[in-house]
Amino acid sequence: MGTLETVRVRDYMSARLMTFAPDMEVMNAVHQLVSSGHSGAPVVDKTGKLVGMLSERDCLNIALVAAQDTCVAGPVSQFMSTNIETVSPDLSITQLASLFLNRNFRRYPVVEDGKLIGQISRSDVLRAISHCC
Repeated sequence: MGTLETVRVRDYMSARLMTFAPDMEVMNAVHQLVSSGHSGAPVVDKTGKLVGMLSERDCLNIALVAAQDTCVAGPVSQFMSTNIETVSPDLSITQLASLFLNRNFRRYPVVEDGKLIGQISRSDVLRAISHCC
């Protein structure tokens, strides 16, 4: 596939994603995450624009709320993280590896022209390295 400098995020990103709508009931989203084994999912509006992420950390906050209240209800938008760092599909895998080393993220949403087109994880970077080296 080439050297790591020429390999791009688009070459190893996952394009088929579980996503949530901002108005989805948050406990339905949590149940979907648990049943699928995913640790988080992007939240997109009707146009496909990334508006947030619902992560394990967000779900732990929901658990704390549930400990105070017997019922947690509300839309995903009320609990999701909105300060989201994204990457371009044209970013090199080596640049992405550097981001992962300098940030405490497990994955990055991949955005092109304002739309979510995929997601790339640390394990995807390792897969790229194993194919190139």
